[in-house]
Amino acid sequence: MTVILGIDIGGSGIKGAPVNTETGELVAERHRIPTPAGARPDDVKGVVAQLVEHFGLEGPVGVTFPGIVQGGRILSAANVDSSWVDVDADELFTRTTGHEVYLINDADAAGLAEAKFGAGKDVPGTVLVLTFGTGIGSALIRDGELVPNTELGHLWLKAKHAETWASDRARERDDLNWKQWAARASRYLQHLELLFSPDLFIIGGGVSRKADKWLPYLQLTRSRVVPAALQNEAGIVGAAMLAASGPVRREQPAPAGETPNQPARTDAKKSDVSKARKK
Repeated sequence: MTVILGIDIGGSGIKGAPVNTETGELVAERHRIPTPAGARPDDVKGVVAQLVEHFGLEGPVGVTFPGIVQGGRILSAANVDSSWVDVDADELFTRTTGHEVYLINDADAAGLAEAKFGAGKDVPGTVLVLTFGTGIGSALIRDGELVPNTELGHLWLKAKHAETWASDRARERDDLNWKQWAARASRYLQHLELLFSPDLFIIGGGVSRKADKWLPYLQLTRSRVVPAALQNEAGIVGAAMLAASGPVRREQPAPAGETPNQPARTDAKKSDVSKARKK
């Protein structure tokens, strides 16, 4: 049994648990710490270190992040502090925790977990995993392989980013009942259906625990829709899966101020590369 610590950084909470990466099961109760106000790097790295110390595991650690991640470097930060952009978060968390840390987009982690152990297991074709929470995360899976960093919550819909109108936070902000929220979610899913024609939508995030309240009201023409089997644990599981796969060297995007013709970083890691996970 290979047990790896997975940590999921969210807009409201940062949670972690040790994961049996051969079965996708948590081997201890997850521990959650509220996300520090503003979610700045110095504050978040302290919480990640607390979680690592809390569980006391040896070995690598997988960490999710709500933004684009390439080669361990953060390229976007929609729902956390903008100072994250261009931070080498793999290096930051590795230095802070004393463990080798591997970073992945949060929805991509959920997608990997659902494809391997959850509602997407053995599903051929195109699967879209969507996490509805503070924003809307997305993971595009094609025949079990991840296409990373799709960030489809930022598609333009209703003259704004889709996640500002159809996320779970938008439901709470606008005091929508589940039928009203499902109408917005349907509009968003219909847009994705037109663009990607997925064989299956998997709906994760906090709303997955209450699928009976909204699933009957969704309206789609072709694609099946199911709630995430791993629910809010999917990000933790996917992060641990990535860390268990070991490093894969790849070229990172050039940091700000450098040109693409400069030599690739020698400390690059696999972060979100789909083939690092496919087994």
